[in-house]
Amino acid sequence: MAHIDDAQQAPWKAAAVRGPTPPRLLGGLTWRGAALAGAFAVASGLAIAVRRRGSLLRQGRALPRFAPADRILAAASPAVLAGTPERRLYAGRDLTRAVTIEDLRATAHRRLPRFALEYLEGGAEDEATLAHNIAAWAQWCFAPRALIDVTQRDLSTELFGRRMAMPLVIAPTGLNELFWPHADRRLAEAAAAAGVPYAQSTMSNDPMAEVARVPGLRHWWQLYVFGREEIRNALIDRAHDVGCEALIVTTDAQTYGNREWETRNNADPKNLSWGTKIDALLHLRWLIAGLLLHGMLRFANVVDFVPKDRRRFFDSAMWIRSQMDHALSWDTVKRIRDRWPRRLIIKGLLTVEDVVRAAEIGADAVALSNHGGRQLDWAVAPVDVLPEARRAVSNRLALFVDGGIRRGSDIVKALALGADAVLVGRAVLYGVAAAGMPGAARALAILREEIDRDLALLGARSISELGPRFLARPH
Repeated sequence: MAHIDDAQQAPWKAAAVRGPTPPRLLGGLTWRGAALAGAFAVASGLAIAVRRRGSLLRQGRALPRFAPADRILAAASPAVLAGTPERRLYAGRDLTRAVTIEDLRATAHRRLPRFALEYLEGGAEDEATLAHNIAAWAQWCFAPRALIDVTQRDLSTELFGRRMAMPLVIAPTGLNELFWPHADRRLAEAAAAAGVPYAQSTMSNDPMAEVARVPGLRHWWQLYVFGREEIRNALIDRAHDVGCEALIVTTDAQTYGNREWETRNNADPKNLSWGTKIDALLHLRWLIAGLLLHGMLRFANVVDFVPKDRRRFFDSAMWIRSQMDHALSWDTVKRIRDRWPRRLIIKGLLTVEDVVRAAEIGADAVALSNHGGRQLDWAVAPVDVLPEARRAVSNRLALFVDGGIRRGSDIVKALALGADAVLVGRAVLYGVAAAGMPGAARALAILREEIDRDLALLGARSISELGPRFLARPH
């Protein structure tokens, strides 16, 4: 998503180390305080919900179950006349009834508290990059070929010398346990079952070694460069020792993006507002299944590098953020290339010149990415750069693209424009936030079904047949 791979300014304060002291939650509430607050929340919850709903409607923002599918503007579909037929996304628990990624998104919206949704959905500043990532796919239309025998279709492709079931990788995203217990493992399990790679983030919550034990997993590791060189080298060596196939070096997050909407849930930089806390307590299924049964979140893969007096969850996130290497350069990446013997992917490039430079230093792949719209606002969309980047490097390295992918049609367009595969973040996170591993698996199944159907309708029998001839760009 696609995506949310740095959680260095998490919006909630929690303890990273469990001990005999009674645990505290939601920025300083004790269990007794939480019970009292919960009682108050139940008493006032209906009024808050009604007021919130009214506020959303007054602002013209559709609630999830009324949101238009995909990128059709509210009430703008030619199939709708004066609000009829009324269209609602499915937001229930029966995953077989979730027929689009937007259905899973609606379920996630119903289940998660406001601050978790803001972390999942939000972007930087005016969220122009976030919006353009989605709009950019609409700049391309399909030009299907007729009278082609598409009885047999092949969605598989080869990447790094190995076959994969479809040209999709689950993108590295951090703080996933905010959405579902052990979400990193659940995403890895869904990826393995679907026959696609899973990229685990430095800021993930499940230990790298535990994720690596998922049977049949193509395990990739995403690296943030922070702190002393020994930290970077230790993480690289761990990824090698557990058998990770590829290392992804993220280049666009050395300075934290200005995610203004996240901060509006806070009373101060270190605490959620009371309204936000009460809203979280009202989401009992989320609260019980996660925090109460599994305890506080922690950055399991990096907490050992954090000073002992900074290992509380919020403090550790802020410390890591303060240690990001602002001097990260091509020389640094070259040293990483020299140390890492397997596939190297450079993520976060958005100019053709940088893609060419990556090929020159021996990278195996580049991920064109603007961090899911969460870093530099008004950045170009990755798909805007893709065709020229492919022409510039030909087949010297693999090209991945992410950003705003919600449909199989987005994936087919990326492949036709020259991508070897796509990185999908938010689309799969909606699934895991809705229902854990089965939800993530359903998200992947939906995308696979859409890719397969689009190939048939395009008159293409395999991924390898896709190319620019299947696309048109209306003026």
